Amino acid sequence: MSVQIAIPEPTSSDPDYNQRSLAPYIASLEAVRAESTVLSSHDNNIRATEVMATSQGILLPGSRYDVDPGRYGEEPIPECGEADPVRAAMDEMLLQHAFALRKPILAICQGTQTLNVWRKGRLIQHLATAVNHRPGREVAEAHTVRIVPGSRLAGFLSKGESDTLWVNSSHHQAIRDVGDGLRVSAVSPVDGVIEAVELADTDHFVVAVQWHPERTYETSDFSRAIFAAFVQAARAWDSQQNGKRVVEA
Repeated sequence: MSVQIAIPEPTSSDPDYNQRSLAPYIASLEAVRAESTVLSSHDNNIRATEVMATSQGILLPGSRYDVDPGRYGEEPIPECGEADPVRAAMDEMLLQHAFALRKPILAICQGTQTLNVWRKGRLIQHLATAVNHRPGREVAEAHTVRIVPGSRLAGFLSKGESDTLWVNSSHHQAIRDVGDGLRVSAVSPVDGVIEAVELADTDHFVVAVQWHPERTYETSDFSRAIFAAFVQAARAWDSQQNGKRVVEA
């Protein structure tokens, strides 16, 4: 049985953006022998429940919308963009499901911000630093990130690979206060912006990166390692569940 990964549509209102942005996520997962099931914002609860029940992992993708500051107790500043409450509701449902069953989670860009806020963290509504964090999808090497030694993310580095890597970047918001149970696993060394977090509980795979590894899957060993580790964790979760079912039977 192939590993099934549930992915919500990036937006609830922009089909063109969804189609363009979903393709590299799906291709990256297929490259590590995983299948994607996309949840539409228009799916009913029965369909969503079926998808979650048959998935072994959850991927929260990026979006062109911002996280509503009201979710972390702030009023939006002028630079804060429009929110997508329908996508936010889908993400919350998926996060609740994944944490309840300890399913692996990979969050990317806005998905990272959503995860952090769901864990009661806060965001910087608009970055204004010496680093351009929003050069666009065409720039493959926007700025460097430094991977925190000893983190789960550091374990994805190849032997002898530097812990300071170039990444792409397409965000204007970032984590300000880290959510409950999360720990920082990468930062932008120039301005200190948090670039990745992960769950401190090492028995539950939850990795969230601010950049887009799906866009550099073909050219970056580190990007491939992120997806490979995620899918490996999903397979391990499935094997563990099968073992439990055998024992219970």
